[in-house]
Amino acid sequence: MTVLTAAPTQGLHGSVRVPGDKSISHRALMLGALAQGTTTITHFLASADCLSTLEALRALGVPITYGAQQVVVHGGTGLKPAHLSLNMNNAGTATRLLMGLLAAQPFTSKLFGDASLSQRPMTRVTSPLATMGAKITTEDGHLPAVIHGQQLQAIDYTLPVASAQVKSAILLAGLQAQGTTVVREPLPTRDHTEKMLQAFGATVNVSADHHTVKLQGGQLLTGTAVAVPGDMSSAAFFIAAATLVPHSQVHLPSVGVNPTRTGFLEVVKRMGGRVEVTPVETPGEPQADLVVTAASLQPIELTAKDIPAVIDELPLVALLAAHADGVSHIHGAEELRVKETDRIQTIVSELRKLGVAITEYPDGFAVDGRQTQTVLDPEVDSHGDHRIGMMLAVAALVVERPLVLKDAEAMTVSYPDFLDDLAQICQEA
Repeated sequence: MTVLTAAPTQGLHGSVRVPGDKSISHRALMLGALAQGTTTITHFLASADCLSTLEALRALGVPITYGAQQVVVHGGTGLKPAHLSLNMNNAGTATRLLMGLLAAQPFTSKLFGDASLSQRPMTRVTSPLATMGAKITTEDGHLPAVIHGQQLQAIDYTLPVASAQVKSAILLAGLQAQGTTVVREPLPTRDHTEKMLQAFGATVNVSADHHTVKLQGGQLLTGTAVAVPGDMSSAAFFIAAATLVPHSQVHLPSVGVNPTRTGFLEVVKRMGGRVEVTPVETPGEPQADLVVTAASLQPIELTAKDIPAVIDELPLVALLAAHADGVSHIHGAEELRVKETDRIQTIVSELRKLGVAITEYPDGFAVDGRQTQTVLDPEVDSHGDHRIGMMLAVAALVVERPLVLKDAEAMTVSYPDFLDDLAQICQEA
């Protein structure tokens, strides 16, 4: 059990450089492995998930130099059969993207993961890949998976549910397939794969409404320099903390502000939050410096069209709603049921321990922030889910008694130093 930091009376103050973006770190490694020449990655996220990707690619014969300042991927050697099964640990994004990457390779690969990852559905990826001609066997739609790599054919595929992971897996397969692959989405999702393919020299056609992506197979990639911006999903925890704790002002430099990732910023502003955004001129993904000041909040209504841009931050939306002056309703978020945990159920159960008036829906929840909150159970639990653990650490800053967290180690999946960085801005001024 880990004792969580309580807020100082003078609020949160200081500056935090959040770790590199997890989604971009994964993709930089994979595209660097496929590319000709050298790829250098700076501000790489050295989390458990991204290191799982790095080690998997090394096992597939890709020379990668890992250092404190940068990661260098030595492309051009191609992928080779791994001697052992690839252990993806808890890395869901890496697993799904690697399925697309490996489906066209001329050898067989085996992927397995930890207990949590082994419960997450893979059919949403294996089904479209099978349409392209891939041969992937799983345990009733779950890991472990055996990928019998072979030549693939392009497809024109409409995603039943908006998912950047599924879209990216299809595009990685399509890059190696014969013909032009088309992916159509019901709602736009994060477009890091499209942007990074272009940075590596590929031609990618994206429709004006960002619902359709076209990619010609057989294009060669060229190694490049990738500067990974700060992860918006990590910055979100400090945005929430500085918004909720009175008298706070926190500076977050060089955070990625790709328009497909700023949904949480928009939600905070809609609720009355105060976030100053100053763009930073950098090549590649857009970045900005953020300054967050404490604010009073109003309730919010989110529906299915809002969810893709804020899916990873919904635990924090629930926490913000618990301190808003009214009732918030979140619908269309059934995707949360198949994350590292059933996040809807976990959000509800853990916030109820803190006295929050929260009602569970099949596709979301309602939160009444007007109700008086008294901690009913100070022992909270991440349930092995990094985002739940970090949300609870933020919640500990705004309750009347100390909290202890079970399985704080889950945070290493995306942010190994989170508790230290949070404690740093909690120091008395």
